[in-house]
Amino acid sequence: MCRFFVFTENLSSNLTPNQNAMKPFLLLLLIAISLNNNLQAQVKKSFSDNSLALTQTPFEKSGGQQSATYLQAIEWYEMLAQKSTTAKLMCMGQTDAGQPLHLFLMSKDHDFNPQKWHEKGKVVLLINNGIHAGEPDGIDACMMMARDLLTHNSIPDNVAIGIIPVYNIGGCLNRSSTSRANQNGPEDYGFRGNSQLLDLNRDFTKCDSKEAKSFSQIFQLLNPDIFIDNHVSDGADYQHTMTLLTTQYDKLGKIQGEWLRDHFEPLIYASMAKKGWDLVPYVDFEYTDTHKGMTMFYEPPRYGSGYAALFHSFSFVPETHMLKPFSQRVKSTYDLMFSMINESSINSQAIIAKRKEEMDYCAHQTWLPLKWAPDTTKKNQMIFKGYEKDSAVSEATGLQKYYFNHQKPFVQSIPFYCYFKAIDSVKVPENYIIQAGWSEVIERMKTNGVNMMPLKNDTTIKVTVTYIQSYKSYPTAYEKHHKNYEVKTREVTDSIRFLAGDFLISSRQPTRRYLAEMLEPRGDDSFFAWNFFDAILQQKEGYSDYRWEDIAAKILKENPLLQKELEEKKQNEPAFASDSHQILDFIYKHSAYYEKSHMRLPVYKVE
Repeated sequence: MCRFFVFTENLSSNLTPNQNAMKPFLLLLLIAISLNNNLQAQVKKSFSDNSLALTQTPFEKSGGQQSATYLQAIEWYEMLAQKSTTAKLMCMGQTDAGQPLHLFLMSKDHDFNPQKWHEKGKVVLLINNGIHAGEPDGIDACMMMARDLLTHNSIPDNVAIGIIPVYNIGGCLNRSSTSRANQNGPEDYGFRGNSQLLDLNRDFTKCDSKEAKSFSQIFQLLNPDIFIDNHVSDGADYQHTMTLLTTQYDKLGKIQGEWLRDHFEPLIYASMAKKGWDLVPYVDFEYTDTHKGMTMFYEPPRYGSGYAALFHSFSFVPETHMLKPFSQRVKSTYDLMFSMINESSINSQAIIAKRKEEMDYCAHQTWLPLKWAPDTTKKNQMIFKGYEKDSAVSEATGLQKYYFNHQKPFVQSIPFYCYFKAIDSVKVPENYIIQAGWSEVIERMKTNGVNMMPLKNDTTIKVTVTYIQSYKSYPTAYEKHHKNYEVKTREVTDSIRFLAGDFLISSRQPTRRYLAEMLEPRGDDSFFAWNFFDAILQQKEGYSDYRWEDIAAKILKENPLLQKELEEKKQNEPAFASDSHQILDFIYKHSAYYEKSHMRLPVYKVE
């Protein structure tokens, strides 16, 4: 039975600073274990006798035509947890659908404490399913995978697994057979948007949904070495059943990225080839000429894989091909999950070591990248099995259409541009300060394991202040926001008075990269980019021209340098010189009357 657990702060004082930040989440699991002591003491029926080996999922019972509903999936995992001592089902927070977000844990040693997993040197995998509920392949594949692992007692000793059975519960409950016009089965499925009609695969940093907040708690609790987020593709037509979006190597980091590209990923490809699946990188094109090559997908932190990279987790997004039969898609996902588990076990020491090396390297880097672009001077080659494009008269429009001609398949080695270079970097300070009033940002940082120290007294501190010089915003709504982009900033040094309760945040913690990406306004998915600081963009005080005229004249008389700067601006800008409103505004913004908080980011840097 799944239970909700209450958070508390009564934890051991022996925790590290970052573990202290994680106390509520670590304790959640400890309470879970305590509350279930009686249940654990009961003798559970083991799967070792294969008594339930023939128990079938809805997918299997239907001959590969149907996908499990949300309730069927949860009942399945409840059954597995009741029958095996090596599995546990937990409730890990709420969702916008009003249903709990479940987490299914498997560990051969019957230990379900993720902190202990890491201490024992286990590779921790977190598998997410149904983030787009109309793409259910992972839901059904993981149900069978979990059963088979438990049936045969084949969970590797050095691997622990967490499965989110259904992430987008609201979307999964909103079932139909028509919302994905391009997809070949199953008979019915969920909807892409959640109960708020949010795309949860764009919500990992902004956390507008309860799902994303609960996911952050799960992610920080498990601290996965590998994160897998199962999907079904949209876009082009080609011969491959399974494509694999891998964290962009350079963006993940030099140490992890090179090892992932040169060692671990080829092992996954080879393993799948032996099972009859020719993997190919995620095909991120539809209208381009495939013969000219493909560029690796760039995943900013709004996506699950981009979010996981902020915490140095190896990340994969399997994307089965939408037009392939549902049964084939689920089977390939099932096979890929086992390849991931097996190769993780074989390479466990390297996975853990490379991740630790990358964390240590990042901790000592003064500058961290914020934005990336493909490096077209370098490339690899990939074997792509596609279909030639053709054109014909459309029966729907009477005009020309293009289509992928299955009578013209091709196999070709094409360029794969998988190297990226940083195009914008930021110097990370020793500390950040954020004022306590920005509670939405503070809440999200705490959920993501950021350790913050409240100031005990009002105090004036010399800090680096960031001002927004210019920016653009999306003209139409995107996931509930009008996102800011092309942000330009300037920095000045100033003495700012902070109040007791404002937060000092050391950058010397495991969340260092998350802090840089989220607090620096030029980051792709920073808090500023997602409009959390938009209040600073609106001037709160002003003046009436008739009153300001006399004060402005007095200010110019008392400030010859400002008078000179104004005259030069008039000479260089005729339109400005003929506009009294602009002239008065110029004087106002160069006076003590102008509010310093206008366009000033409420995140300050302390060296």
